[in-house]
Amino acid sequence: MSDLMLLQVAVLQTALVWQDAAANRRQLAQQMRQISADLIVLPEMFSSGFSMQSDVIAEPEGETLAWLKQQAAQCGAALCGSVATRTGRGCVNRCYFVTPDGSVSYYDKKHLFRMAGEHQAYIAGEQRVVVQYRGWRLLLQVCYDLRFPVFSRNRNDYDVALYVANWPAARSHAWRTLLQARAIENLAFVLGCNRVGTDGNGVDYSGDSLIVDYRGQPVAELASAAAGVLQAGLDYAQLMQYRQQFPAHLDADPFQPG
Repeated sequence: MSDLMLLQVAVLQTALVWQDAAANRRQLAQQMRQISADLIVLPEMFSSGFSMQSDVIAEPEGETLAWLKQQAAQCGAALCGSVATRTGRGCVNRCYFVTPDGSVSYYDKKHLFRMAGEHQAYIAGEQRVVVQYRGWRLLLQVCYDLRFPVFSRNRNDYDVALYVANWPAARSHAWRTLLQARAIENLAFVLGCNRVGTDGNGVDYSGDSLIVDYRGQPVAELASAAAGVLQAGLDYAQLMQYRQQFPAHLDADPFQPG
């Protein structure tokens, strides 16, 4: 992009092949070849689906990370999405942010979804992560994190919150409502990328991916249960102007998570 104040973003809403990293990488590569953007957001656990069989699907920082670097370079775009990853301290649900030049940042999901036993299969992350890209500050978040506003509270340190998810259709109303709430309360753009289809546990996903502006208004959205790509241009100057006109953050209560 010639205008660094405008960030062209794409959210890829797709079905996933259960516990088959190679198949998922192939289909995602084909889909991303059709996208022109500065940033492409993929779903949570995009290489496997939301599986608690961490002993089967978790991989060291190897094949899928190398694939992300290759795809980012080929697409000329940063890529964001989470992968079940094996580390020295155990398995984590790791959200990667990879830039076209091969730079890698990551955030390990803090809030593990106990209703599916995620807290037994994976180890929780401890730190939230904000990355810098093309003059923008982006907060990395994963699925269930969306329900915990203190953790995602804007401390005047980010402009966009990225939520990658496998959020079930049964709770789609909460998904849409909370994405808009996070945008409103934090005076920030919010991107929510969810999958579609049915996973290996029989859980249905309706997608409902969403790009929301700093007022909580949907900028772009996908029809329920439909695979596709959301695209929008995020305007940094408009965001800054709104924050000056409506500086609610200056009256926020002074607290942080412990």
